[in-house]
Amino acid sequence: MPLSEHEQRMLEQMERALYAEDPKFASALEGSGLRTYTRRRVYQAVAGFLVGIALLMAGMVAQLIWVSVVGFLVMLGCAVLAVTGWRKAPKPGERPAGAVRRPPRAKRSMMDRIEDRWQRRRDEQGR
Repeated sequence: MPLSEHEQRMLEQMERALYAEDPKFASALEGSGLRTYTRRRVYQAVAGFLVGIALLMAGMVAQLIWVSVVGFLVMLGCAVLAVTGWRKAPKPGERPAGAVRRPPRAKRSMMDRIEDRWQRRRDEQGR
């Protein structure tokens, strides 16, 4: 569920205050840790994929079907982890996923427009 406009403004004020108070700490929290974590996760998935290939080949050479099946499953799982980790990784200079702002008015989804209408109706009834 996206943040309301008021919550987004409050979050931006807190971010500005954090940058003003301790810019070194704020830049350390900005998302490089998440980028490093996802990069490490992708590298681990690639290494696991290579282990899966080795298991698959060893099972074929030793004619042990279950070793080959385990190798294939390891390869499949690692491929899924690598792809999902790669998609979730923020690009350099991007804000982390939690700090994403709402898209411009022209590109909003139908659910965003419905939520805005609902919020306006509640605000008008509250007056």
